[in-house]
Amino acid sequence: MTDPVWVPLLLSLKVALWATLLATVGGVAAAYGLSRWRSPLRDLVDAILTLPMVLPPTVLGYYLLVLLGRRGVLGETLAGWGIELVFTWQGAVIAAAVVAFPLVLKAARAAFEDVDPQLPAAARVLGVRDSAIFFRVTLPLASRGIIAGVLLAFARALGEFGATLMIAGNLPGRTQTLSIAIYEAVQAGDDHTANVLVLITSVVCVAALLLAQRLVPANARRNARSIT
Repeated sequence: MTDPVWVPLLLSLKVALWATLLATVGGVAAAYGLSRWRSPLRDLVDAILTLPMVLPPTVLGYYLLVLLGRRGVLGETLAGWGIELVFTWQGAVIAAAVVAFPLVLKAARAAFEDVDPQLPAAARVLGVRDSAIFFRVTLPLASRGIIAGVLLAFARALGEFGATLMIAGNLPGRTQTLSIAIYEAVQAGDDHTANVLVLITSVVCVAALLLAQRLVPANARRNARSIT
């Protein structure tokens, strides 16, 4: 495998894995909080957290630049600490994580809300602490739905383009991910490299979707049986 293919592939996998990890931690925590929160503001907060799913990637990238750029709300403070995110692979991770976050949030929230509330309540009556109930009862019961969301988030992070290009740029070997490399190969007329990169991206994304589809129906069937 040549460098024009191998380098962006490895970088994309690194970015997607880190982004999926960040999106999973934040998405599961937010989903659990929303599933337990009873407030008229819950739907508004959920809509705000879901915005990255519907906003144009360039708009999202602009928001990230305003927030994390050198003169941004957080960027200036980070720069004072010697942390630069713009035009770095870490910036690409942030962009991909933000884009993938709603996929974990939606799947995890649905999974948590499908858990029979009597089961955590029974564990609480037996004297189990809330933290133990979450990790030993609620999280295992919701795991299929969460994993499905994580797989979708990974596929989305792997194919992220617009927001990543805005905040991380197109620096070969440093911030040039698969999707950006495909764009550059097409612009340069390098059809062979573009075809290989497109094939790799498509295979990985289809595999993630197939795994997610195998998990979601099984979770739905199990919940339906428990209700009946």
